Amino acid sequence: MESPVEATAPERVQWGRVGSLVGGQAAVQLGSFALLIAMNWTAVQLGGTRAVTVLMLAATVPRALMLIFGGAVADTLGPRFVLLRTTAARVALLAVGAVLTATAQQLWPLVVIALVEGVLLGLAGPASGVLLPLFARGEQLARANSLYAMVLRVAPILGAPAGAFLITVGELWVALLIGAVTGAIWFGCLLHVTHGFVRPQPEPGVSLVKRSGDGFRLLARHPRLRWMFVAALCLDMAFSWPAEVALPLLVSERGWGVSAVGVVLAAFSVGALGSSAVGAALAHRIPMFVRLVVTGAGLAAGILVMALMPSVVSLTAVAAAVGLLSGLNGPAIVTLYQQSAPEDRMGAAMSTLSLSGIGTAPVSIAVFSSLSLVLGVQTTWLVCGAIAFVSPVAAVLALRHPARTEEPAVTELPVAAAA
Repeated sequence: MESPVEATAPERVQWGRVGSLVGGQAAVQLGSFALLIAMNWTAVQLGGTRAVTVLMLAATVPRALMLIFGGAVADTLGPRFVLLRTTAARVALLAVGAVLTATAQQLWPLVVIALVEGVLLGLAGPASGVLLPLFARGEQLARANSLYAMVLRVAPILGAPAGAFLITVGELWVALLIGAVTGAIWFGCLLHVTHGFVRPQPEPGVSLVKRSGDGFRLLARHPRLRWMFVAALCLDMAFSWPAEVALPLLVSERGWGVSAVGVVLAAFSVGALGSSAVGAALAHRIPMFVRLVVTGAGLAAGILVMALMPSVVSLTAVAAAVGLLSGLNGPAIVTLYQQSAPEDRMGAAMSTLSLSGIGTAPVSIAVFSSLSLVLGVQTTWLVCGAIAFVSPVAAVLALRHPARTEEPAVTELPVAAAA
């Protein structure tokens, strides 16, 4: 383990722990995406559209609600306490689920699994977001976040076809078992990543319920955090509906065939993966203004232009460019948010940032789907592009406010550093 001075130096990175964190996430995310596809397909076979809707609500609503408390739990009990217990519980849940689904083909076990897993993931999410700022400081945090983003980009690319393959050649219980195994790998990595962490000192008279509002109080007190939240929120709002709903509708209207949807989304993913790799190597050499504001403006323009493309080829090219910009912009938003948040409230800050993404998708789909019934798909897509331009403007306003000064972390640190 690095010495206390090295571990907290402004531009040092504990790459050993970062590697374990990223490697563990690679394993668990692959298993999670494979399981997601397998469970959704099984739900279709058991009850059609209604069953899939019930399953999605069971998975997403508890997760979004628990994010409100997840940050407070992480700040109060520490990320090691939260992550080890939620991960172990998830492994046990998926293992029991594999046994249940191997003996019975019914919808209710899937709904129960999705419900409990949503609770566990909602609690664990903010605690995971606390870790990287403990191991990487200054501009090196941008590289670590880009490396982490690469894992999140690769997971759906590899995990989705893996889930489809598992259902084709096997049954759901196999996907559940693989999810449990990859969760166990993540648990082992967490043991290394959080080794030596100490529990935060309790705050007398401050309840967990009261601390659950810390994330929103941070937004009220810190202008830089507030504007970064707006930047993330507007970008997610503007992108969710076009990617998940409008793209298939637009392709269908123009008679391009369903394969065009896959080609466009693949181009976006490949572009985002490539720029995430560039960021992992060079993010610390690219000015924050470029990574945050310039790419944000490019993303907004790309979303706007995609609605006007006259062919599959041109739409695919623009989608690839949007992906390239997204691979730099996303980690930049996370990095600046982490650098601007008080370290003893990092869990609360990450919970609100997660809400701007996870909590935005259903709202975006509901609002813009309703609007498209009046304005049409293409016009509503253009409205989304216009909203996306709020993101770079908010980012500029955020950069105008001073960042917090670097302070020793008071959540959880390795024992040697705490000493």
